[in-house]
Amino acid sequence: MSEFQGRVAIVTGAAGNLGAALCDALAVRGARIAMLDHNQDALARCQAALPADTDAEIFATDLIDANSVATAIATVRERFGTIDILANVAGGFSMGPSLEDTPDKTWNLMMDLNARSVFNMCRAVMPIMRDAGRGRIVNVSARAALAGKGHMGPYCASKAAVITLTETLAAETKHAGITVNCILPGTVDTPQNRSSMPDQDHTTWVSPAALADVILFLASDAARCVTGAAIPVFGRS
Repeated sequence: MSEFQGRVAIVTGAAGNLGAALCDALAVRGARIAMLDHNQDALARCQAALPADTDAEIFATDLIDANSVATAIATVRERFGTIDILANVAGGFSMGPSLEDTPDKTWNLMMDLNARSVFNMCRAVMPIMRDAGRGRIVNVSARAALAGKGHMGPYCASKAAVITLTETLAAETKHAGITVNCILPGTVDTPQNRSSMPDQDHTTWVSPAALADVILFLASDAARCVTGAAIPVFGRS
């Protein structure tokens, strides 16, 4: 029997490419899944695509709004009883002008989608994991967090914030039976990226399924001694 059998996992951004792949990987391993995203219809489609016997429920949630997150977490706990795994997959990407020409709206959007969403979710879930004396949190940062790039300042900064949040929370929970790690994907092989970069060698990119495998490892007992890590998952790109 899989070690994920009966474990309760929250996946944010569950209607996206990586979120859907992770939900599918958790489902085939017997996990019970709370699927969070802002798009109710897209969530319903992803839920319908899971194996027929999957114990999964969808929760339309504004991850940027702390009250919406708190309500969702309370409902998840009422429905499933506990929370064993939190995978913060939701996020966004935007190129832009030079930093001096970047409007507040662009800066705030990247910080909200990539950093505030992680902060809100971790803050809401931590008391439940502390009470249980165990938990696994896996955040999704990006290779772009490691060095600033031109016309990508808000995105790079927001993903760097995810690494710092991960390290901070890992330090605060290292004696609580909880691990907190993040992954740093390179270019992910999605329909959107193929469309925007048609001349690139897609075979060197990282598939959502491969990223899901790394998240599953970090959520497993095999990674019980790994916390505060930022794991590069670049493929061959």
